Amino acid sequence: MEEHPVDEGQSRRAELGGTLRILREKAAKSLGQLAEETSYDKSYLYRLEKGERLSKRAVMEDLDRYHGTGDLLVRLWRDARREVVKDKYKDFMELESTARVMRLFQLRVPGLLQTEAYARTVLSGLSGAQTKADNSEAVEEQVALRLGRQELLHRHPAPSVRVILDEGALRRPVPDVRVWAEQLSHLVDAAELPSVAIQVLPYAAGVHDLMSSDLILLWQRLGDPVAYVEGNSIGQLIDDPDKVLSFRLSYDLVRDAALTPAESTAFIKRLLEECRS
Repeated sequence: MEEHPVDEGQSRRAELGGTLRILREKAAKSLGQLAEETSYDKSYLYRLEKGERLSKRAVMEDLDRYHGTGDLLVRLWRDARREVVKDKYKDFMELESTARVMRLFQLRVPGLLQTEAYARTVLSGLSGAQTKADNSEAVEEQVALRLGRQELLHRHPAPSVRVILDEGALRRPVPDVRVWAEQLSHLVDAAELPSVAIQVLPYAAGVHDLMSSDLILLWQRLGDPVAYVEGNSIGQLIDDPDKVLSFRLSYDLVRDAALTPAESTAFIKRLLEECRS
């Protein structure tokens, strides 16, 4: 799914930027000195302080270490990341961030399992064309948001995640062979995480109920499950018990028709070998 950043309502981002400026001034460092000592571009650091850019989590981790602030900046970054998501996606992302069980059927590589380079390519439109400066900024913000969502895979306890990938998701490479090979390798690595299972639904499985949309089922520690259905950039969060049950039954049928996790990993490895040859 796309994370859809917006311009309005950036008070949390402004708070993060102000904290970055205060910490730098407290350390008696100019932007130039900070850039030299952290290896981040001076103009990039300036835009973070002004609240004009949303960084990746790794940047905040680096700056937390630099300033000796524990995880202060990471926590402020999490709040800022949530705030730049359009209202209609906030409920889903809040539920996703706290889910204990996740079941996904995807017609494309899901954002939770994308590499940075692959995400950037997809969000740029897969055309390979150069983007305008303003569009490039929007793409980088979406990349940061997408990578930020992936931290839930490494939290403790991690949610139980099962992803069923339509074979088509693995048959449509991006133009850059190296980016595609990295993405396939990343899927293999992700499948080795103890909380993640990846299955491939082969073309041979034939028609099924989920051919027209992506589906995500989420369970919290307490309460009923919800479904998120997305197709053609339109997403809908569904909590009606009967509808969610219907989606769950459709998911179970697709899971039964898919390759086993071990077979799926072998399938992806074969594609990776073909890509590298």
